[in-house]
Amino acid sequence: MSYFNYNKVQHPFFDTLQNRVYDYFEKNKIDMSGGSKLWIKAVFYIVAAMVNYWLMIWVVPAGWWSVLLCVIMGMLLAGIGFNVMHDGAHGAFSKYPWINNVMGFSLNFMGGDVNLWKIKHNLVHHSFTNVEGLDDDIDIEPYIRTNPYQEKKKMHRFQHIYVTFLYGLTYLNWIWWADFEKYFGQHVAGVKFRKMKLSAHFSFWIGKVGFLIISLIIPIAVVGLGKALVGFFITAISCGILLSLVFQVAHVVEQTSFMDSKDKETEDEWAVTQLKGTANFATKSKIVLFFTGGLNHQIEHHLFPRISHVHYPKISLIVKDTCKEFGVQYHEYKTFIGAIASHYAHLRNMGLSA
Repeated sequence: MSYFNYNKVQHPFFDTLQNRVYDYFEKNKIDMSGGSKLWIKAVFYIVAAMVNYWLMIWVVPAGWWSVLLCVIMGMLLAGIGFNVMHDGAHGAFSKYPWINNVMGFSLNFMGGDVNLWKIKHNLVHHSFTNVEGLDDDIDIEPYIRTNPYQEKKKMHRFQHIYVTFLYGLTYLNWIWWADFEKYFGQHVAGVKFRKMKLSAHFSFWIGKVGFLIISLIIPIAVVGLGKALVGFFITAISCGILLSLVFQVAHVVEQTSFMDSKDKETEDEWAVTQLKGTANFATKSKIVLFFTGGLNHQIEHHLFPRISHVHYPKISLIVKDTCKEFGVQYHEYKTFIGAIASHYAHLRNMGLSA
């Protein structure tokens, strides 16, 4: 396993920030889990997805309305991932571990695997954010050059043009290729992980087979092969684009910076590197907050992943004040569109320098 070391001796910024944030919850007697707000969101997204699935398969099996329902299904899948699975997999949905496990397992019904995702996201991405060679989220090579430490290729000059097409394939690649590559290879980027437990193998295959039945076999049996495949691809593409944009604009934009794992270490404390490699967007928008599950408050999420996203707007005030006090840059885009524009501009810059 490759390692990248942070300054573990001096971390005054994060020590101060942690004390202030935890004091906020203690003084106000607030539970750090999602509570009723998150339960309402979970019920909304899950029920909406079930109703939409029923409409797609048995009520409106053809026509432009069917296309719209497929696009909406892609959005709902992304919404479940952002709001239900994400908090559950981080142990932030509830104070009860079994509930977190159940909510995290919703990813398996969406075609992914929560155990592999925890390694890729919780362990690797959160530990080595924007570290080339370790952070799997910025490893889209050879097609996309996300940072200056990656190899330059001529095709990268056009990456800002064709990247949206690739983002549309992200979901399909994730569930039908990347998961299997990690499963059989037993590694994520430069990190080799421990042998999986029998229960993890069981949940992996149950999830993959179950998703195949729900997403393809049942639709094919009801509406036919052609319509089922078209509907599946429309759903997957809309979900893939949303997933890609929300996660990419939080780290791969003009304001953020990157590190190279070849350097082995940095003088910054871990929390400071999170601020350098992460950006918020549209934090004033309740709609964006509701849909993205607080991932527009990506800074707060990276600093406090075990705190539910429903609390991010409040604790962001504490984070901002502490950043100002310690002279740490707090990256933020006022709108989602502005963050997307910065993401494409960054990719263009990375491509032109290739």
